[in-house]
Amino acid sequence: MSNERAGAILDFIQGFSREKGFPPTIREIGEAFDIASTNGVRYYLGLLEKQGHIRRNSKISRGIFAMPRTESSGIPVLGRVAAGEPITAETSYDGTIEPARFFGDMRGLFALKVRGDSMVDAGIVDGDYVVVRHQDRASPGEMVVALIGDEATVKFYRPKGDQIELAPANPNYQPIVVANREDFRIAGVVRGVIRTVGR
Repeated sequence: MSNERAGAILDFIQGFSREKGFPPTIREIGEAFDIASTNGVRYYLGLLEKQGHIRRNSKISRGIFAMPRTESSGIPVLGRVAAGEPITAETSYDGTIEPARFFGDMRGLFALKVRGDSMVDAGIVDGDYVVVRHQDRASPGEMVVALIGDEATVKFYRPKGDQIELAPANPNYQPIVVANREDFRIAGVVRGVIRTVGR
């Protein structure tokens, strides 16, 4: 790596993520390297991102993900998402899955591990990985990963007038109705599901 300090920051991010199970914040990186300005940290993160060593999600505080050291076309697993009641979104790099032959263009894809059973009638069960294409819009009826405040859930997207209904695929669950659109955003549209046997 051309920049020695950027390399040290990358090592810190990787070590922190392994030890804690989630990536550090910009402030934690700054404290570790005595960088007072968050813009100073962002400069090094920008270098690392351009070189393909990390990926960043600016919408979350722990949105700095170290990529695998080996060359990989895998989809990064960035955390977990509820398929029951919404849960606090977890974001931490957790390896890769390699379904490139199923999804073609991998740009913009990420995976989330499902917890809960509200989408069983759509063929998604607890422990599955949903493969999601990052986008902030969806057509009515599409299955989306929705963020309500700081909580995430996977549901069918059904806008109705001034409200948004997030519909489950399990009769034991009621739809989630979002009245305040300012608290709602779409993180992506579900494009597939991956399941392992004997987990």
